[in-house]
Amino acid sequence: MPTPTFRLATESDLPAIIALLGDDEIARAREGFQAEVTPQTLEAFKEIEADKNNELWVGELEGKVIATLQLTMIPGLSRGGAKRAVLEAMRVHADHRSQGVGEQLMNAMVERAKTLGCGLLQLTTDTRRLAAHRFYVRMGFEPSHVGMKRKV
Repeated sequence: MPTPTFRLATESDLPAIIALLGDDEIARAREGFQAEVTPQTLEAFKEIEADKNNELWVGELEGKVIATLQLTMIPGLSRGGAKRAVLEAMRVHADHRSQGVGEQLMNAMVERAKTLGCGLLQLTTDTRRLAAHRFYVRMGFEPSHVGMKRKV
């Protein structure tokens, strides 16, 4: 199987990214779910693109976007002032799961976080995503905290 390449997303990738994010029952059930690019998602993309601490990545195989994630760097005072990287919205196209794409993408982001001077890589994952939990543990993540959210 050919190896995917990973690169920063461009605006032309948005339809494929939105499709990846929506190819999931949990995501489709969320408030605010959009199945296509909207003015709000386009604005969010532009904001991510303009922010030096945010990167939107895609995995591409044979000209098709097959994976995505957002990487956000957060400077902080804890841990001796270490910068941390946060992974958000990681998705691999259903046709390419269990083929090593997620592992390759994750390894690329670990290296990217190191390059950016981050001392910690963290993520949250929905409690219902048991397969994702197994994947993240296999990739070296430890379930060390309880995540909480509140609408504002």
